[in-house]
Amino acid sequence: MNQFRRMNKLTKTGLIGSLVTALCCFTPLLVWLLAALGLSAIVGYLDWVLFPMLGIFILLMLIGIVTRKRTDKR
Repeated sequence: MNQFRRMNKLTKTGLIGSLVTALCCFTPLLVWLLAALGLSAIVGYLDWVLFPMLGIFILLMLIGIVTRKRTDKR
């Protein structure tokens, strides 16, 4: 628990963003939500948005971890 508190904002943002984006990518949760809102036409374009977002959030998380390790060494 103490280690989670010590995470910097970049790592937290990357982790939370990755989890939410992965949840929307790999489950039909977002498709159901868009269908309920009457926006089913957007479903075909979700892969064009969600996969790059997942990559960006994972990259943010990795940058946060690397910078944290570098500052801990000093």
